[in-house]
Order: sequence, then C-alpha cells, then structure tokens
Amino acid sequence: MANTQGPQGNHDPAGSTQMFRAFVDEAPQGQQATASTGGGPRIGLIVGIVVAVAVVAAVAWLALK
Repeated sequence: MANTQGPQGNHDPAGSTQMFRAFVDEAPQGQQATASTGGGPRIGLIVGIVVAVAVVAAVAWLALK
C-alpha cells in the first residue's frame, strides 16, 4: 500500500482550511438574506403569543363564570 499522507503524497493540508474559510465567508450572506425577508418568523411568533394569551384568557373567563 502506498502512503499518500507522507511528504510526497497528494494530501493538501491547506485544502480543508480553504474550504472552511469559504464556508465562513458564505455564512453572513445567508444570515443577511434571512434578515431581509421582512420578519416573517417574527410575525408568526407574535401571532402565536397573541393566540396563546387569548386562549388562556378564555379558559380563565370560563373557569370564573
């Protein structure tokens, strides 16, 4: 068997670093794209909280009636 990890091998120690840097450079662009969608998930969260408060208020009102 040939040892490809040796000094004369084809292993590029900087290859994984270059791929990692490319991945890190892409991450802020993806975050900016989700932040510029208009706050869709934030609106859903607010609506969910309002519905939950309304349900709790209705249950409390029925319990005290």
